[in-house]
Amino acid sequence: MIQRFDVGARLSEMAIHNGTVYLAGQVPDSEDLDIGGQTRETLASIDALLERAGTDKSRILMAQIFLADMADFAGMNAVWEAWVVAGHTPPRATVQALLANPKFRVEIVVTAAV
Repeated sequence: MIQRFDVGARLSEMAIHNGTVYLAGQVPDSEDLDIGGQTRETLASIDALLERAGTDKSRILMAQIFLADMADFAGMNAVWEAWVVAGHTPPRATVQALLANPKFRVEIVVTAAV
């Protein structure tokens, strides 16, 4: 069985299947924040979705991070490193990409165990 959450015409925010939760790309709520602020907001959204799924960031299996500008890499990493659970850092990829909203500086996709 596949459970889908916040289903829309284009995407679902989250799906759970066979003990794994898949999140859609999460973006910040505020367009005017610097990379630190946008990363914090994005990670807070991830925390909230993982909690709804009955899991948490210590169970992330993989993370994919998209930055509008690689110049933000250090600033994003500073927030990321303060957020991840020591000893439970997931495999991760970070790439530069054109994001759907040009004011977004970061988008993060995670997959986690439930």
